[in-house]
Order: sequence, then structure tokens, then C-alpha cells
Amino acid sequence: MTSNPIQVTDVTKRFGDVQALDRISLSVARGEMFGLIGHNGAGKSTLFKLMLGLIAPSGGEIRVHDASTAGRDFRQARRGIGYLPESFVTYDNLTGLEVLRLFADLKRVPRGDCEAILDRVGLNGAAKRRVRGYSKGMRQRLGFAQVLLGKPDLIFLDEPTNGLDPEGIHDFYRILREVQAQGATVIITSHILAEIQERVDRLVILSAGRIAAQGTLSQLRAQMVLPTVIELSLIPGNAQRIHDALKHQDGVEYEIGEDWARITCSQGRKLTVLGAVTELSGAVRELTVREPSLEDVFLGYGGKNA
Repeated sequence: MTSNPIQVTDVTKRFGDVQALDRISLSVARGEMFGLIGHNGAGKSTLFKLMLGLIAPSGGEIRVHDASTAGRDFRQARRGIGYLPESFVTYDNLTGLEVLRLFADLKRVPRGDCEAILDRVGLNGAAKRRVRGYSKGMRQRLGFAQVLLGKPDLIFLDEPTNGLDPEGIHDFYRILREVQAQGATVIITSHILAEIQERVDRLVILSAGRIAAQGTLSQLRAQMVLPTVIELSLIPGNAQRIHDALKHQDGVEYEIGEDWARITCSQGRKLTVLGAVTELSGAVRELTVREPSLEDVFLGYGGKNA
């Protein structure tokens, strides 16, 4: 297998007169968590379906583990894929254990792993309850359990924490990191940008069927030239000292109150500003540096319709 389990090359997709994707090219490296974000209608779901081989591209090529999604050998490559759709739907009259055993049969993996996987996702106490009595969060955990069947080395997750409470989200990402540490590659999409910004290794921002940007969050921040905000809690009586330290700093904007200050500067000026402020002994009670968030980056690339 290559170091890039997913290679998308100049892919387009049309639905009649609608151009859903336009010349998309990207690669996902082995073992990384790759984020895919964009506003509604940007083409995320279409790209997911293409990479899964559920639909065919209108142009270009997608290769998964060196197998073209349009070729016969993709059938074997697909056996190593786990997929959780945005809405996981199954048979309500079956128990959670019966559902997982059904998926085990479909994936041709041992049924004996089912109970341990249900325990891993926190459903051991509900394994023999019918799914019709499951909450939305429990159904999502069950959907994640079927993803883990067979220890897939490539995992697609579409809004995977939908319906999970904070504890469930924590458990989900803990398990996902464990799976990733074992060599699995993860492609994830979510509208909750704050949730994934510190978890993805790289990401792509889709806009109107095209790639607006791709890279690490740090790279996207640098490309957007977004400012850093430094917030200070001051010991009263030091406002003038802060003003004097900042007034000759080029490219720095600031507001100062009696016991607070808010400084806005470029990434390149951040260390200089911090140095000037921290040299003022006895002036600053507390300091907070706020870097641009993934939401700031996303909106900067035209994601205002999210």
C-alpha cells in the first residue's frame, strides 16, 4: 500500500446542470485525521460518496489503497473501510447486539467481537435492549460500534458526534485517537468547528464545489493573515505604563481600561508585543493569547453560509 491511502485527482461531479464538484485534487496520508468542512451545499457529502465508491465521478479519478473506485479491485479495498453516515438508521425491532451481529455478517468479520465493541462504546448495559428504545446518542454510539467492526484502516465519519452529550463526545474522540494510533486513517466532517480544530491534522475547506483552502490550521491561519488578540488583566494604576509600552509598536492596535487591555496584532508581531508587555514587572495580573479559531479561518475563506 502507498503512504497516501486516498488520492483524489482533478475530480468533477455533475448532477444534470448542477456542478457539485469542480476539479478537486487532494491526498490523505496514512494515519492522519483529515478534516473536511464547508457550508451546506459545498460538496462535502458528494465527495464522501465519491471516495466511498457509492457514486461515480463525472471526471477525474479517486484511488483508495491504490485501487480506483471505478475499478473491479475496489471491491476488495472497500472491505477495509468503516463508514458512519450523518444519520445512522437501522432495524428498531432488533437489539443493539443483534444489529451489530448483522453488520458483522455483512462485513464478514467474527461475531465474537460484537460484545467487546459494544462495551468499548459504552453500550454494554443496553446490548440486549431493542434499538427502538435507544436515545439519539445511543444510536450514534451503535453506529460508531459498527464502524469499528473488523478494525478498518480507513474510516469515514460524517457529523459523528451528532446527538452525543459532552461525555459521549470525549469518549468518542478518545477511542478515535486509539484507533488512529494503531494506524487507521480518519476522514471527518463536522459543523462543530471548535470540536475538531485541535483534533484534525490537516483539513480542506470546500466552497461551491471547489477547494478554497487546504493545509494544517497553522498554515491556514498564516495564509489568511488573521490577527492574534492578547487580553490583559492589569493591576490598577498601570494603564499608562501599558500605553507607553505599546504606542510605538508598528501594526498594533489596542484598547486600555483601568484594569484591562486588549491588544490586536499580526502573527509576526506577537512575540515582540508579548516581550514589551511582560517586561513591565508588577503591571499585569493575567495574560491570555487568543489565536484565530478554525471558525475565523472558515469564515475568512467565504464560509458565511454554514
